[in-house]
Amino acid sequence: MFVDSDLPSVASPAVDWDSLSEPLQVMLAGAALRRALVTAAHHAESLASAMERGVLEDHGGPDALRLFATMMRVTGEDGLGGPSPRDMMA
Repeated sequence: MFVDSDLPSVASPAVDWDSLSEPLQVMLAGAALRRALVTAAHHAESLASAMERGVLEDHGGPDALRLFATMMRVTGEDGLGGPSPRDMMA
């Protein structure tokens, strides 16, 4: 599971992005993208559940949202390297 402690610590929150090494920038950007995938997929699942419970009006959305969530997870596994969003949610 991905947690914030997996990221390297930076000495100061005011560190300039351009002062970071390119490998560190790539690693941090990848971690941010993977986290965004997990967050978007989770929100899609939550919206689908809310529609099924009748909290939100359903216009055929739950299946579409679940498809979107699955596509986010699969795309993340194929395109970003590192731990997959599915592994990060475990």
